[in-house]
Amino acid sequence: MTERRLLIAGNWKMHGLHREGVALAAALAEKAASHQSAHGPLHLDLLICPPATLSREVSETLAESVISVGGQDCHTLERGAHTGDVSAAMLKDAGCSYVIVGHSERRADHGENNDQVKIKAAAAHACGLTAIICIGETREQRDRGEAMAIVGSQLAGSLPDEANASNTVIAYEPVWAIGTGLVATVADVAEIHAGVRAGLAKALSDADAVRVLYGGSVKPDNAAELMELEDVDGALVGGASLDADDFWAIAATCL
Repeated sequence: MTERRLLIAGNWKMHGLHREGVALAAALAEKAASHQSAHGPLHLDLLICPPATLSREVSETLAESVISVGGQDCHTLERGAHTGDVSAAMLKDAGCSYVIVGHSERRADHGENNDQVKIKAAAAHACGLTAIICIGETREQRDRGEAMAIVGSQLAGSLPDEANASNTVIAYEPVWAIGTGLVATVADVAEIHAGVRAGLAKALSDADAVRVLYGGSVKPDNAAELMELEDVDGALVGGASLDADDFWAIAATCL
């Protein structure tokens, strides 16, 4: 099996004004630096995705840190008359190296479909960003026994042609577990992630090297068990990423 470097990513969503965002980034940078001083290089990747308004400030705060910065969404185009939108090029210019696309909150709140997510991921790739493509089923879909079919369809429909292990990460987030405190069982996560790996194998030549993250109420007390699963290559953390101690504790389960 290909050895995949774990990625712990924090999605701050619509949280954080300047002072608190910079303070949170600085606290995480200090924790990473302290660990490096005591134990040497980190054997995983760390990423935080603040609101677009904080991208440059957070990037500057983390300039000397091993922690990367990402965006939470991008437009399909590089520029144009699209009031309120942010392009992948703008995120890159602000210091980002990743961008989340297709998050369930974008799919639900803004009606984004697989085709749009695919184009956004391609736009990210064109600007040199790694796209974190989110997929996941609702509670109703899972209760109807459709979870794997929905996830498989989203995966196949959201992957751009140029996707590979270097420019793409997949994040499985069961919609019903996001921000609810509910977490999919270890068996459920293992089953879906194995299915995602099989789906990637049909689409990409380097599928075994693509990282697949789990997201959905990941916390310090459940992270270790989830991260031990064979096809789980890290986590996309929501609420717990807004607390430096909690986010670091999740990361520490992988160190």
